[in-house]
Amino acid sequence: MIESYELAPEPVPPRLPGTVIVRPAMDDAIDAAAADLFIHARNCVRAFGDFHLAISVSPQVEPMLRRLMYDPPLRDIPWTRTHLWLVDEHPAPSPTRPANFDTLCELIVEQSDMPPEQAHGVSFAESDPALAYERLLAEHLGWREKGHDRLDFVLLGLPSPAEAAALRSMPDDPEDRLFLRRPLDERLSMTRRLLNASRFVALIAPGESSKATLATLAESPESALHPWLAVRPVGGELRWYLDHAACAFTPPTT
Repeated sequence: MIESYELAPEPVPPRLPGTVIVRPAMDDAIDAAAADLFIHARNCVRAFGDFHLAISVSPQVEPMLRRLMYDPPLRDIPWTRTHLWLVDEHPAPSPTRPANFDTLCELIVEQSDMPPEQAHGVSFAESDPALAYERLLAEHLGWREKGHDRLDFVLLGLPSPAEAAALRSMPDDPEDRLFLRRPLDERLSMTRRLLNASRFVALIAPGESSKATLATLAESPESALHPWLAVRPVGGELRWYLDHAACAFTPPTT
């Protein structure tokens, strides 16, 4: 008697720019992203003496930030040599929506041995907060050899469909700016130019809730994408971290 086995459908990753990494579960996708951050941080400290990490706070990213603090294999991330930057920030925090900088301080700075002065927040008291933050970044990267004076690792989450739709109407980034104060909500954000100059961009997008958005992005022209998702690092690497729930499936062949 020949036994029959039911074949499981295979996940089909969406066609996205860069490298798409798919793991069975959300925790596995987070593990893959955290491992890449760990390796990249140690390599950058070895090569340059420090590590410049920029983060966009989002529901997709926060579980990974917590993992960085409690997972034993990740405890050797060189936080004492790390500078922490904001990919974006909003000017009016509230109890239900704290400032992104406050969230990063709670999740990373207070839980690690990072010197507080190496976590860089935005001052909206400045006449031009975007320009002030741009100058601060240039000051800390300026001592590096030209060509290496760029962000080492950028961690992004998939934006909500509503946010992506709202930002499609934004004008292109001015060529001479690294940060912009967005007219829609006054939020300060890194420009595509700065993201494209980064050494490594990691985009976390696991879960069933990401599936429809990822499918739309895979079929959209670059001009219609959220600015963060039209990133094409020049001389750098872009990686997406998905799980099976975020992918379509092919039916098993009989």
